[in-house]
Amino acid sequence: MSNIKKAFENGKAFIPFITCGDPDLETTAATVRAAVANGADLIELGIPFSDPTAEGPVIQAANIRALKGGVKTDKVFSLVRELRKDVTVPMVFMTYANVVFSYGSERFISTCAEIGIDGLILPDIPFEEREEFLPVCRKYGVDLISLIAPTSENRIGMIAKEAEGFIYLVSSLGVTGVRSEINTDLESIVSIIRKNTDIPCAIGFGISTPEQAKKMADISDGAIVGSAIIKQLAQYGTAAPEHIGAYVKEMKDAIR
Repeated sequence: MSNIKKAFENGKAFIPFITCGDPDLETTAATVRAAVANGADLIELGIPFSDPTAEGPVIQAANIRALKGGVKTDKVFSLVRELRKDVTVPMVFMTYANVVFSYGSERFISTCAEIGIDGLILPDIPFEEREEFLPVCRKYGVDLISLIAPTSENRIGMIAKEAEGFIYLVSSLGVTGVRSEINTDLESIVSIIRKNTDIPCAIGFGISTPEQAKKMADISDGAIVGSAIIKQLAQYGTAAPEHIGAYVKEMKDAIR
């Protein structure tokens, strides 16, 4: 059984996204621990990349800050090794195909397994091209997590049938970022997903308030929040973990 399932065993899951190394790796570690202490069920760690095409300006800026600070993949692996001494919730990497390719796919994915990373999200790899990574992920027991977008339409069932770990349902078109409202007909997408798989489905992109998180968790198995957390890291810097801990508690309480 995938370790990721554990994140969804105690009701609705709250999943924060954190860019590794923004503003530095020590702050990332403190932020992860603060999030877990306040109820985060699964942690999504972003490995910085110079051209993060799925991201809006907030997370793009975080990638640039982290890269300027000298964050490389090996340093992120060391960070996870350190976190795994006491952090037991599932953790997944969100990054881009180039990061994995340039490191060497087998070397990257086998290291993920060795350090306790449970899954991998590659937003720039279409479902039809996942065979590039899937055999290696399966070899090492790392779930390759599928994204379903409002534009997936007649592919939703097919993607859901093949999904592993959890399904990342993209709430709206465009890139990541805080949105004042989410108007996509997500209920009908979730209903197609449910008909094709019993793997949990969490909704991300645009969620920033407890009300939005509750609305998304009510129709799915959890809510994913990135930009609203990264904004706090940009605002408070090394003092951000305390603020993010309080924010995670508020969001988790809203979806319980």
